[in-house]
Amino acid sequence: MHDSGDIKIPIGPQHPALKEPESFLVTLHGEKITAFNVKIGYNHRGIEKACEERTYIQDVYLVERVCGICSHSHSTCFVQAVEEIAGIELPARAKYIRTIIAELERIHSHLLWLGVAGHEVGFDTLLMYAWRDREVVMDILALLTGNRVNYGINTIGGVRRDIKTENIQEVLKGMDILEERTKYYIGVAQGESTLIKRLSGVGKLSYEDAVRLGAVGPTARASGIERDVRHDDPYAAYSEVTFKVITDKHCDVYGRTVVRLKELLECYSIIRQLLKKLPEGPVTIKAPRKIPQGEAVSRYEAPRGEDLHYVRSNGTEKPDRVKIRPPTLANIQAVSHMLQDSYLADLPIVIAAIDPCFSCTDRMVALKSQHSRKKDVVLWEKLRLDGIAWHRKQGSDFSALNKKLAKNLER
Repeated sequence: MHDSGDIKIPIGPQHPALKEPESFLVTLHGEKITAFNVKIGYNHRGIEKACEERTYIQDVYLVERVCGICSHSHSTCFVQAVEEIAGIELPARAKYIRTIIAELERIHSHLLWLGVAGHEVGFDTLLMYAWRDREVVMDILALLTGNRVNYGINTIGGVRRDIKTENIQEVLKGMDILEERTKYYIGVAQGESTLIKRLSGVGKLSYEDAVRLGAVGPTARASGIERDVRHDDPYAAYSEVTFKVITDKHCDVYGRTVVRLKELLECYSIIRQLLKKLPEGPVTIKAPRKIPQGEAVSRYEAPRGEDLHYVRSNGTEKPDRVKIRPPTLANIQAVSHMLQDSYLADLPIVIAAIDPCFSCTDRMVALKSQHSRKKDVVLWEKLRLDGIAWHRKQGSDFSALNKKLAKNLER
């Protein structure tokens, strides 16, 4: 506590309310938040660097594991960049299948978020309902791709699995079930007074601030920004379908809830259109093992917002550089603004409202001296030892515990 009466509360990196290791430093004056700082880096896995040490085909499955919920988003964004450099034109059927899986993943993500949001405000019945309905779309994804998470459907030059004719009716049946359930949730969101009062006016982000802070996805659209990569810069088969870009002007957590729920209805419509017009033909074409020299930036509207992948090729079978800008990295700076002068009790739902993924977000930056011309190469073992040394300075020294465990194992 300071003389001003402010209290600083550290939350994380290990905390029972956090599903991922992240660290927040909250400054309070009474119950009001006066400052909110985010410290990223606890979940850094070095995926960008690891991509440069593997072949393009290996990287497809590696970037898919940047995030389990947005696995198709990252793999599609990556292969689009590689295909652009290589000058590969996808078969029409492959584009349609990629888009179908993309919309199924969006449904999965939004239903998962709805349950988490309900849980954060004490509405656990909504959590149970939403996650029950989420099983419908996860079963469809397993039917079409063989996996409920990390679908492994993409490859450079197309997709690895076709959609069988007999499976189309199963998908359409699932869309009918989910559409009925979504209309019920929209009714709850628009008619349940306790939910409306709990979410309205919480986590305010005006149109101007959303533009200034670079917000993306439902976070931006809930502040009245009509921006969606699927509509503005169509990829895959999005130019072949019609849909509305859902926006809202509440500029708060309630608006972000409404946007996601109404987007679900658009997802069902897009999938029905794609299945109705699904063209015949191959689902993949042969791609070169070595990608010609060049670079490309790929854009993709992930469930959380715009995802960016930059790929630079040097003419070998391994990329020279891979850079990933996920939507959470774009939205996280807006969270500090949303929480300014908010109550501490609002912190969980305001953070949850951007649907954060810190596995996507975490990065490491190496600062080098201006006077040093030597190009340093940091090895994995040095990173591990540096991390141990840093935590030891903070008071976390587990060396004695490790020695005790080693002795117990010897016995």
